[in-house]
Amino acid sequence: MIDGLRADVVTLALAGDIDEIAKLGKTLPENWQTRLPDASTPYTSTIVFLVRKGNPKGIKDWGDLTKEGVSVITPNPKTSGGARWNFLAAWAYGLKAGGGDEAKAKEYVQTLFKHVPILDTGARGSTITFVNNGQGDVLLAWENEAFLALKEDGGKDKFDIVVPSLSILAEPPVAVVDKNAERKGNTEIATEYLKHLYSKEGQEIAAKNFYRPRDAEVAAKYEKQFPKLDLVTIDKDFGGWKTAQPKFFNDGGVFDQIYQAQ
Repeated sequence: MIDGLRADVVTLALAGDIDEIAKLGKTLPENWQTRLPDASTPYTSTIVFLVRKGNPKGIKDWGDLTKEGVSVITPNPKTSGGARWNFLAAWAYGLKAGGGDEAKAKEYVQTLFKHVPILDTGARGSTITFVNNGQGDVLLAWENEAFLALKEDGGKDKFDIVVPSLSILAEPPVAVVDKNAERKGNTEIATEYLKHLYSKEGQEIAAKNFYRPRDAEVAAKYEKQFPKLDLVTIDKDFGGWKTAQPKFFNDGGVFDQIYQAQ
């Protein structure tokens, strides 16, 4: 998008990436999140564990991921938006387990990444590594991706979902790319498309595809589908992406510090 792809609409893994498009590409305003409800995120997800059927390694929570002999699959947070949610969920657990001590959180996440044998560039690549190629004991996955893995190709006979004690509210945003849509005369239809995601029908489609709907009525209908767990948020617990991105994922940030030290 920043390099000139002329999409009318973007639906990405995290708001920070659309902020970059607004800042560098100049194709939509920097206040884009104020134009639709819920900071322009019509549905949410969270991070869960996808394990082999029967959970042979006995994985129940984040602490089990660093046990001897456990191999963890997660993408590279330098290149994958989904992986950044994984990383921050792990950090939140490490911080809580460490009594709020960031040094202990950093130590936990550093140990966790010693159990990651391969860093794919994206979440889909990691899913293929785990599901299709049979690598790893546990995949850190978006909840919707984990449910999809169970649904497809006899997945219920191959995998189980483990819900950790603590995770993060993953909020994938949507936005109209003003200059592109205006250039093609698509502003109205692009805007209405995104508004439809908030409608009852749009929320039903999201829920049926394993995203957590924002609409209270639809959420109540699908309540049994989505397990309850403690969720940290990017804004409340990490100061938003404007703080989290440079702290954790920019060059020289926390991820570089822990990964280069291995």
